[in-house]
Amino acid sequence: MEPTELAERFAAHRPHLLAVAGRLVGPDAAEDAVQETWLRLARQDDPDAIDNLAGWLTTVVARIALNQLRARRPTDDTPEDLPDDAVDAESLAVSADTVGPALTLVLDRLSPAERLAFVLHDVFGLPFEEIAPIVDRTVAATRQLASRGRRRVRGLAPDATIEHADREASRASAEVVSAFLSAARDGDFGALLQLLDPEVVLRADPVAVRMATINAGRGAPQLAPEVPGADAVARVFAGRAHAAVPVLIDGVPGLVYATAKRVVSMFRFTVVDGRVTAVEVVADQEVIRATEVEFT
Repeated sequence: MEPTELAERFAAHRPHLLAVAGRLVGPDAAEDAVQETWLRLARQDDPDAIDNLAGWLTTVVARIALNQLRARRPTDDTPEDLPDDAVDAESLAVSADTVGPALTLVLDRLSPAERLAFVLHDVFGLPFEEIAPIVDRTVAATRQLASRGRRRVRGLAPDATIEHADREASRASAEVVSAFLSAARDGDFGALLQLLDPEVVLRADPVAVRMATINAGRGAPQLAPEVPGADAVARVFAGRAHAAVPVLIDGVPGLVYATAKRVVSMFRFTVVDGRVTAVEVVADQEVIRATEVEFT
């Protein structure tokens, strides 16, 4: 790739990188983080080998911002620097207006890892599987970081604007999840497709995959670790989910299958612009026990 072409491709991603860095370290330091990201890209021996440039750049700018946060508040919760591995971030939200100045002040009260997990997941929609390597945590621990950050933000918000925005976002997500549940129970394939982003991905943990295999003889769908695309995901849910119950999972609307004694499995939804962009099926009891599930 010629230097001019590389610079043009980077420029196309610059607004998104500024939005991510700005929410992590503030607008002044964001410029430095984005400039350092460009320098790291320019130093790559073979930029053409980067399969997903958007994901690679998002990962790099997030890690640079994380190091900046650590420099402000020394902590030993993660290594000082991390390799620049790519992640799939094609569906990240780009809006720079999602988090206002008031919330930025509140974010300064979070630890660096909490701040990064909360912002990347709740603001930009990055799945926990892709955030975990950035903060050098397991997926379950990363969820806990974001959950702690979310609770602290709610407790520390300086005015009603943030609380209102949080309620509105949660309400909108809850409406989508409720509509999804109704369409699944009714077997309304067309309605499911309308609620699913075309590039939606369903991910299931190994325990969920095993449970689906065991129950396949009783009409349950076979479940792969990853099911990509709206059509395939809709086929998994159409005509099913009759026993699912709406809940809040770490404060975010989702669904669970539960007995009187425990949650058997849970369904995490990522909703962006009124459509489901990701569904995560979790049946690992260790992960479920580490998760805050609130029945609504």
